[in-house]
Amino acid sequence: MDEKGAQATRTNAGDERRGGGLSSLLTLVLVVALVALAVRTFAFSLFTIPSESMMPGLMPGDTIAAKKWPYGYSSNSLPFDLPLIPGRWMAKQPERGDVVIFKHPVDGTDYVKRVIGLPGDEVELRGGYVILNGQVLSQAGSDDAIVPVSPNTPCAWGGREEARPAGGADCRYTRNREYLPSGVSYEVFDYGATPQDNWGPRTVPDGTMFVLGDNRDNSMDSRFPAVPGGGVGFVAQQQLVGQAGTVLWSTDGSGEWLDPGSWLSGLRRERTGQTL
Repeated sequence: MDEKGAQATRTNAGDERRGGGLSSLLTLVLVVALVALAVRTFAFSLFTIPSESMMPGLMPGDTIAAKKWPYGYSSNSLPFDLPLIPGRWMAKQPERGDVVIFKHPVDGTDYVKRVIGLPGDEVELRGGYVILNGQVLSQAGSDDAIVPVSPNTPCAWGGREEARPAGGADCRYTRNREYLPSGVSYEVFDYGATPQDNWGPRTVPDGTMFVLGDNRDNSMDSRFPAVPGGGVGFVAQQQLVGQAGTVLWSTDGSGEWLDPGSWLSGLRRERTGQTL
């Protein structure tokens, strides 16, 4: 073989290797994308908590992993809510006390609340106490919750701001533990007398659920009519996205995009790994 033939052979071999390498890379990218899509659709999704309505269990700035499988799958399970799944596959009803992610009935935004009433339940609130099927949900007093004041958690109207000797401030909130008849319990905030402390009684319609925020005086939930950006009324179980699980990380809002060092200083490390 002459020199030109050898050069042509080496060039073709190099082109084949480059072509094979590009093909392998594209295949790897496709496989990773498909795996990510499958995980996002059938296993977990990440959600960042934007408001104080579920304090003290969830705080603004928490990023949580929501489990997809407990309630079945619908188009709400898909990225961008693609309308590819008719109805809800492997549908399962949530349990009272579950913290659920669902789509707002009107504007379709993601909401997170706690399920209190299921179809057929009679729900009422009197003086801030929930009455479920005629039984008052008992509340036991607990130590006050101390929440550091930060851009993500300013001291709300129901809290008492206290300066720290070393600088900064904390907000002190009255905290109680509420008990469902099943024995499930969770902490709630109560700021004092508000109009939404009295509601009902009403029966939860078929296929829906009655949800409340744990921050009872700072939550737009089933006590309010469903309007964009506001209350949700009785929520159709068809709107369920998943069950809130573990806090993966949490930030206090003090980080600045152009200052990477502030990203670490703004992390709430004590909240990492907390479950609901």
